[in-house]
Amino acid sequence: MAQLKDQLKKDLTDAIKSHNQVISGTLRMALTAITNEEVSGKESRELSDAEVLSVLTKEAKKRRESVDAYMQANRKDLADKESAELSVLEKYLPAALSEQELEGIIAKAITEATSQGATGMKAMGIVMKLIQPQTVGRVDGTLLANKVKEKLS
Repeated sequence: MAQLKDQLKKDLTDAIKSHNQVISGTLRMALTAITNEEVSGKESRELSDAEVLSVLTKEAKKRRESVDAYMQANRKDLADKESAELSVLEKYLPAALSEQELEGIIAKAITEATSQGATGMKAMGIVMKLIQPQTVGRVDGTLLANKVKEKLS
C-alpha cells in the first residue's frame, strides 16, 4: 500500500480523535477520491504514491478554483472553507517550484527536444512529456503549458 495513503489514514484517525472537523472532513474527501481512482477502470488496483499524489494535486486544484470562484461571487464564507481545505491538502503535496527552477527545467527540456529534431510548437508534446515527471504536484499544469508555449514561440 502507498505510504502516502497510509499517512492520510493515520492523520484522519488523529483528526477524528482530536475532533478537528476541517482536517477530518478534508482527509475523508481525499481518501474517497483515492478510493474512487482505485476502483475506476476495468479492475480494482492499489495506487502508487505518485498516483496518490496526482489525485491530491487534482483535489487541491479544485479547491484553488473554488476559492477564486467564491471570491468573485463575494462569498467569503465559502472561500474561507475551501481555503482551509486547501491548506490541509497542501501539507501532503511537495513544495511548489520557484520561478527560477521552473525556467531551468523548461530550458533543459526544450534543449533535449531540439536535439531530437523537434522545433517550434511541434516540440510541445515532447517537451511536456519530459517536464511532467519532474513537476507533478509542484506546479499547475495550465501555467506550465502556457510557459512552455511562450518559450517555444
